[in-house]
Amino acid sequence: MALPTDKSTWKTAPLYGAFYGLEEAPFDLTPDPRFVFLTARQGEVLSNLRYALAASKGFTLVLGEAGTGKTTLVRTALAGIGDTQSRYVLINNPTLGRQEFYEFLAREFDLSPDAATSKTRFLAGLQQAVETRFAAGGLTGLIVDEAQSMPHELLEEIRLLGNIETSTTKLLNIVLCGQPELADRLNETSLRQLKQRVALRCELGPLTLPETASYISGRLRIAGGAPSEIFTRDAVLAVFSGSKGIPRTINVICDNALIGGFAAQVKPVSAEIVHEVCSDFDLNTAPAALGQVAEAPAESAVVPVERLMFGSSTPRLRRRFSFFS
Repeated sequence: MALPTDKSTWKTAPLYGAFYGLEEAPFDLTPDPRFVFLTARQGEVLSNLRYALAASKGFTLVLGEAGTGKTTLVRTALAGIGDTQSRYVLINNPTLGRQEFYEFLAREFDLSPDAATSKTRFLAGLQQAVETRFAAGGLTGLIVDEAQSMPHELLEEIRLLGNIETSTTKLLNIVLCGQPELADRLNETSLRQLKQRVALRCELGPLTLPETASYISGRLRIAGGAPSEIFTRDAVLAVFSGSKGIPRTINVICDNALIGGFAAQVKPVSAEIVHEVCSDFDLNTAPAALGQVAEAPAESAVVPVERLMFGSSTPRLRRRFSFFS
């Protein structure tokens, strides 16, 4: 059976949807901008990305551990661009050979077929396309996701592409997104020229406990659910403990906990079910993980988890986050 043409209809309600009152899966691992969650740190990174793509800044570096939401923020920034004159290309699998790299860019930037057969023709074609677009009021951008995996020779090619400029303006904006190993690579002597060209640099980290509670409740609400009827307070604490605040791991734990809760016909999901999921995925749920709460600002550290998950009307205001700091 052929898939529907409108890709927005590809999403279906999860197996546990009706049981928990959810219209769609709230914890998919795809980088859906509709589910973007912005803490102060995430909001800062998103602002940097938007600025990097909307202004002639040259190189921008976005760092973050695996699963902290870099790809989601990149797609959110791209989705928010309403400029039809500009052109942005995203590479999400940079483990390419040099020729494959230029073939990919030639196709994505709509260059002539000849541009894919020769580096000389590619550079000439790209220079002309970028200058023409800039003269018409548009910008050109290249975003490399998973850049820590990019071969050394391609990082050098990327650096040289950054030389497409006038005497006053960078004509090609380049965003490198990667895990902390990318920063280590840029510290190598052979890549020092690339590091020197970075004009903007920002970094993502794990969520704190208050942020984790807000993240879970936010995704549940977007999916049509009522958070207070889906996860208990202690289940949220267990999710944070097992995930260490990494959004992708939060999604994995919560999705599997909902599957387990549905199988056992348990509503709301209990901490015991979350602990079972963490055990199945070999995730440590030791209380020591709650030490991350100390990173939260003082005013958020005293907000009850019930208020974050269930709203301010709940009568149960037992322990506060400051208990864990």
